[in-house]
Parts: sequence; structure tokens; C-alpha cells
Amino acid sequence: MHHHRKADPGARKARYAATALLTATVLLAGCERGSSKSPEDSASSPSGCPEAQAKAEAAVGRAEGTDIPWNGPTTGPTAVTDRTIVYVAQTMTNPGVAGAAEGVREAARVIGWNVRVIDGGGTPAGIQAAMSEAVALRPSGIVIGGFDPNATSQQVTRANEAGIALIGWHAVAAPGPSRQPELFTNVTTQVEDVARISAQWIISTSNGDAGVVIFTDASIPFAKNKSDLIRNELATCSGVRLLSYENIPIPDASSRTPREVSALLSRFQDRWTHSVAINDLYFADAAAAFRAAGKDGSGPPFNIGAGDGDPSAFQRINSEQYQSATVPEPLTQQGWQIVDEFNRAFSDRPASGYVAPVHISTAGNSDDATSWDPSGYRDGYRKIWGK
Repeated sequence: MHHHRKADPGARKARYAATALLTATVLLAGCERGSSKSPEDSASSPSGCPEAQAKAEAAVGRAEGTDIPWNGPTTGPTAVTDRTIVYVAQTMTNPGVAGAAEGVREAARVIGWNVRVIDGGGTPAGIQAAMSEAVALRPSGIVIGGFDPNATSQQVTRANEAGIALIGWHAVAAPGPSRQPELFTNVTTQVEDVARISAQWIISTSNGDAGVVIFTDASIPFAKNKSDLIRNELATCSGVRLLSYENIPIPDASSRTPREVSALLSRFQDRWTHSVAINDLYFADAAAAFRAAGKDGSGPPFNIGAGDGDPSAFQRINSEQYQSATVPEPLTQQGWQIVDEFNRAFSDRPASGYVAPVHISTAGNSDDATSWDPSGYRDGYRKIWGK
């Protein structure tokens, strides 16, 4: 994990413990919804869903734990040599896509491979052109970085026929190998876990009484599946009301999100208490609209990103600027995992099957970090590769 420390760690931990105690004992009696209190400040009214809230609080408590050791693979093939891989990015303006790409670059330097990144620019034509260029280069492997491989089915078929290994990052709905489309494996957290815990964070921190807006990109099957799962989990609490389900394609987020947020604030006003987005970047784009409306950076609405946990999201969280939490992908670790999975493919070994655990980062437990990764993965992979 990379840290940029601004405060004494002991003080941060003490504050986090105090916040947790405050939440558990419901000391802030009389706190009204719509105030600028933090999402950990429990309301004094009875929960809108006692059973669901109790379950949510337990799950959130586990997910906010910070002492998460490396539980990934410990065995595998030693490093093969003279390999080139191409990372085809949906768009490098997507911080998650870019973060995973940087992890691939870092791991490739260690294992001794060449990496080229081709940016699809976030448009169907651009992504298809990027995939065509990648296949034409005849690399050892191609990473499908954050887009639906079915949108480039002809290029995927050509890669399969040419014996080019394909590995997805958030490319299909589930982690692990894929038959249709044919991918050696897909690297991601378990989307059901990410969706569930982000919704449970809202249920827990709102005391089961919230008005929620969901931001998604329905053009990406992975993202739409995630937001649908979030909606389903929110529905387990009768006191949580879904105010709006906003479909804003990620490439359009910077232009559309501010307008949509302004309209939503005008429409729902104080009824809008929480938001959840399939990607943290929506809250970067929403900040100006919240600020223009006179909203306090610490909320409400209290905003949680169900991915990706890029540095800018951590900065917003740590400085209490229109984002309260994120369910981060361990982006650098996943980049290393992609390289390890390619090494297994090149060695005719099966995929590792590793899936990173779900985690919630807040100002209270991030210790001013700008990313989250399980500890020990670099040493773990180096040992496997003989590096």
C-alpha cells in the first residue's frame, strides 16, 4: 500500500475507534436527517429495518478492518522470459482502468516483460480500433481493460485463433475463466460482494432510513450488473427509498453528471441523503454541482463508490469533499495478478482462482492512504516467479 501521511497514525486510529464507539452506542440523540453530521452519526429514531440493519452493521464492521494479510496464491510457475503484452484500455480517463494498467506495468518490470498500453478512448469505434491494433501486433497476451469483450467479438475471435492469451480486467461479470467469450481469466473482485457491502454501508450508516440515488453505466454489462445488485440489496431494507437510478456512460460522466446532480438536488432536496456509484469518478464530476448548491463536503448526501478506489477518491474521502467511502479495487495488486495469470497461461497452467477480499475505506480507517491493497502480494508473487 502506498501512503501519503498527513497525520499521526495513532491519532487517526483513536479517532476511528471513537467514531465506531459513537455509532455503536447511538450517542448522538436528536440528530436529524439532512444535517451535516457524518454518516457514522446514528439517528435517534428506530431503524427502518432492524434485522437488515444489524446484518449490515456486522458486515460493514468486518469490511472496514485494515489488517488484511495476503491470502493469494503461494505456488505457481517460475517466470517465463521474452514476453510482450498489450493492455487495451476502455479509456485511460477511467481511474480504475488506468490504475490496473499501472499495476501491470509495475509487475512487468519485475518479471522482465514488455508492456504496451493502447487507449480505446471510451467509444465503441475507438475500442474496436484499439483491439484490432493489439491483435495485429501479435503479442503474447492482451488485457481487455474494463470493456465488454463481446463489443469486440471479431477481434477476440482473431486473437483466440492466433493463440494470443486474453485476460480481462472487469471485462465480464464474474472473476475467473470465461468460455464465452474465451478468456483465460477475468480479474476483479466478486461483484456480488462489492454491491452488497456498498448497499449495506448505506443501510448501516443511515440507521435504515435513507433516500438513495444510484449512478451507473448501463452500457457496460459488468457495471449494470453491479448497480442492479446494489438496488436489490437496498430493497432488503423497507426504510430505504430509491429516489433515482441514473444511467450516465462513463465517457460522458464529466459533462453529464454535474447537470444531472443539479437537477436531482432541485427535485429531491433534503430527501436525497445517500448516493452510490459503480465508479468513484462520478463523485469527482458531481462535486462542483454539490458545491454550487451549498452542500457541505462532508454530506449529506453521503456518497460511496462501489469501485474503483483510485487516488482521487481517497483524497476526496480523506478531505471530506463530497465522498464518504469507497469499496476499492486493489488496483495495483490486480495488475500484478494479471501478470501472474499470464505467466500461468504461458506455462500451460490453470488460472490461480484468486479473488481479492471486499473492503471499505473511509476517512476513519484509511490512515491518509491514497490506495488500498492487501499487504504482502508483491513478495508473494516475486517468490512464485523466482524474482
